[in-house]
Amino acid sequence: MTIDDIIGFVGGLEGVLAVRPAPGDGSPEISWGDTFFYHAPDGTVPATGQPFATIVTKDRPGDTSSRLDRPDAFRVNVAAGKEEFVRRTGRTPRDPVGEEDAGAADTVMAHPVYGSLGWLAVVNPGPGTDEVLRQLLRRAHHLARERHERRLGR
Repeated sequence: MTIDDIIGFVGGLEGVLAVRPAPGDGSPEISWGDTFFYHAPDGTVPATGQPFATIVTKDRPGDTSSRLDRPDAFRVNVAAGKEEFVRRTGRTPRDPVGEEDAGAADTVMAHPVYGSLGWLAVVNPGPGTDEVLRQLLRRAHHLARERHERRLGR
């Protein structure tokens, strides 16, 4: 899967706003080239809440274990919920991390920084994670939509 494939897939889900920071838009330079997905049926970034998925294209301070400084490396991060986290990793988000290689390509793993919050990650998704990643992204979108509806009192 390419970055454009993922953006096209997630952007096609109901009520999704894909934010792609770039030079000149007032966003911090560290976010340029990344993508943030929100459930935002009105087309504006929610004042509360976080994205339900992101695509990051470079290492960040305190988040270098995925080795995104390699050519063409990127990571998809997904807030798929505790149940999916346990299902995919075999442990709860708060359990200590084992000997995972956070830079391993085409592998579903705990997010190297936000795994304790139930986030999953895939570096350079490929044939081994294509369908699983789509399922995780659908699940994260569903959870984000439910949170949005609860905030609206529905």
